[in-house]
Amino acid sequence: MERLPSWIRQHLAALRALLVLTLILGGAYPLVVTGVAQAVFNGKANGSIVQKDGRDVGSAIVGQNFTGADGKAVGRYFQSRPSAAGDGYDMLSTSASNLGPEDIVDVLAVPGAKDDKGNPDTGRQSLLTQVCARSKAIGELDGVSGARPYCTPDGVGAVLKVFPAVGAVTRAVSVNQACPTAPFIADYQGVKVECGKPGEDYAAGRTVPVRGTQRAVVPADAVTASGSGLDPDISPAYAELQAPRVARERGLPVEKVRRLIEENTTGRSLGFMGEPGVNVLKLNLALDRG
Repeated sequence: MERLPSWIRQHLAALRALLVLTLILGGAYPLVVTGVAQAVFNGKANGSIVQKDGRDVGSAIVGQNFTGADGKAVGRYFQSRPSAAGDGYDMLSTSASNLGPEDIVDVLAVPGAKDDKGNPDTGRQSLLTQVCARSKAIGELDGVSGARPYCTPDGVGAVLKVFPAVGAVTRAVSVNQACPTAPFIADYQGVKVECGKPGEDYAAGRTVPVRGTQRAVVPADAVTASGSGLDPDISPAYAELQAPRVARERGLPVEKVRRLIEENTTGRSLGFMGEPGVNVLKLNLALDRG
């Protein structure tokens, strides 16, 4: 029998290798791995799903919002930390905001202006203003001071642009406070501080963040998102801050709420890695069970 040409034999060998590897790596291997995962790590392999009254209510390893239809926090529940993943805790958009500590100047919305799609101009909040706004909102919700360093009383970044960039100051603008808002300080180095005018370019000025004398009561994890945007835990300090409000809304002794916080607090991994955390979903379910 005449042998096949070498190029045909090479193609047939490649085809056989493709079929064998497809069966092993595309069929047998995934089945074995899935079988082992289901047999040994059934709950974790299926997403660490948490149930209430026989229905799925979330995952123990993925955070979620505890808000009403209006998007506002529900007072009887502990609130999670912020999320930058999509519209919040979207596992298909898991990410951080990628904004750093130098992102402190807002882009003010120009009244009447529209974007390329015809939507009203909403401007852009800097990371600092996002933190300030969150801290102010939490302070109002939980009845504590929402003030913190580098934040104005109205919840934006306390940042000036001074002109000229070098030399004696002749002009100062509170760039994150849109006119006609009164600036958070009246003057800077003897110069009256102006409010920010939407659409005006202040890039040539020197950026001066103003620390102020505020002391932060609201913990850092309450106003910043995690790296993944999916963190299901909050710090014990943030849980403790919320305890009086939750107790009041539910008509419970605050001591009972604090005891539930302790029961749902996990320590550091291996005793030294990371920080203690409180699983918000499990804590809220424990509250619902009474």
